[in-house]
Amino acid sequence: MPRAKRLLGEAHVALYNVGQLLQACSRSLVICLIVAVGSACENRSADTTPVANPPAPAPSRLLRLTAEELSRMQLELSPVAQGEILSHREFPATVQANQNELAEVTALIRGRVVKVHVDVGQDVKKGTLLALLHSVDLGVAEGEHLKAEARLEEAERSHGRARELYENKAVSLAELQRREAAMKAARAESRETRNRLELLGVPREEIDRLDREHTIKADMPLRAPFDGRVITRNITKGEVVETDQTLFTVANLTDVWVIGNVPEKDIRFIRKDQTVNVVLAAYPHAIFSGTITYVGDMLDPATRTMSLRVTVPNPDRLLKPEMFAIISVYITSSPDALSIPLAAVHDGPAGKMVFVQREAGVFETRTVKLGNEEGDGVRVFEGVQAGEQVVTKGSFALKSEIERHKIEPTP
Repeated sequence: MPRAKRLLGEAHVALYNVGQLLQACSRSLVICLIVAVGSACENRSADTTPVANPPAPAPSRLLRLTAEELSRMQLELSPVAQGEILSHREFPATVQANQNELAEVTALIRGRVVKVHVDVGQDVKKGTLLALLHSVDLGVAEGEHLKAEARLEEAERSHGRARELYENKAVSLAELQRREAAMKAARAESRETRNRLELLGVPREEIDRLDREHTIKADMPLRAPFDGRVITRNITKGEVVETDQTLFTVANLTDVWVIGNVPEKDIRFIRKDQTVNVVLAAYPHAIFSGTITYVGDMLDPATRTMSLRVTVPNPDRLLKPEMFAIISVYITSSPDALSIPLAAVHDGPAGKMVFVQREAGVFETRTVKLGNEEGDGVRVFEGVQAGEQVVTKGSFALKSEIERHKIEPTP
C-alpha cells in the first residue's frame, strides 16, 4: 500500500507537469500564429505598393558628329565679336523752306495790280518793290486822313484865338475849355487816320508826303520783308486782288529744313542736336550734313510715326523745297557689345538659337537673346560669350540633326 500511494502521488505530479507543459505550448503556438499573420500582412502590403519608374535620362544638349559627317556638311564657323556696333537707320523725308525765313506777301487792302516788278527765282533785298497796287479803298482812307488834318488845323487855330480872348477877358473860361476839348478830339481823329494808313501798309514816308503835298495817290507798294528769293508768284498785271490772296512767297534758302517721319520702334535712336546725314534723290552720290533741331512730342495716331526736323546748310541752293530725301542716322553702341552673323541664328522651341562649337565635332545648342540687326550681323545680349565659335554655313544641316536626335537648346 505505501508503494501504491507513492506511485499514485508521482503519477499526479507527472500529470500536473504535463498540463503545465501543454499550457505553455498553447501560448507559444498562439504567439507564433500572430507573428505569422502580421508578417503575411506586411508582405502583402509590400507587394501591393507600386514600384516607381526610374527617372528618364535628361536629353543631351550636345550634338556629336563623326569626321565623315563633318566632311559632308562642310560647316563654317565665326567667332562671337565684341566691340562697338554702328547702328544705321534711314527715314523718308522732304525738303522744306526754313519757316523762320519764309514770308507770304499779301495785300492788306483790296486793289488792282498796276505793275509787277519781280519774277519767280529772283533774289531780292529787304524793302525791294515786288509789285504796285492801286486801291480805291486806300484813296478813301487817305482822303479821310487829309480831312482829319484839316479839322485839327482849324481846331488848333480856334483854340489859339480863344486863349488870346480869354487873356483879354473877352471870352469866358468855359468857352476856352470847349475849344480846347475840340482841339484834343481833332488830334485824336488825326492820329486814328494816320494809324489806319500805317496798318494798311502805307510807309511813313508816304504819309509824310501826303501831309506835305495833300495829294492822294492811292498806290499800295508790296515790298520784300527780308533778303531772300521769290519762290512763288500768284499775281498778274491788271488783276484785282483781295486781302486773303498770297501774292508772293519770299524765302531765305541759305539753310533749309528736312522734315522726316520716324517709326515708333526707332525713336530711341533720335535726340536733339544730333548730327545726321541727308541724301537726296536728285543727288544720290552727295551727302549733306545737318543737325536735328526738333523732335516731335507726339506720334501720329494714323501712321504711328514721330515728326523729325533737320536743319541743313544750303549755301549753293542745291536743296530745293519739296525734294525727296533720306535722313541717315548712325548710333554707336557700348564698347563691349557682342554680335554674331545673322546666318548663325535659327528659330528654336524657346526662341532664337545658335550652334556653339565646344570642341572638334561637338556642338551645343544655345538659346540667345538678340537685339537690333545691323547689316549682316545682329547684337546678342545673352546666350554666348566673346570669342566662342558659332556655326554659320551648314547650320541648317545641324538643325536637321537636332530634330532627329531631339536635342533641346541650352537656355
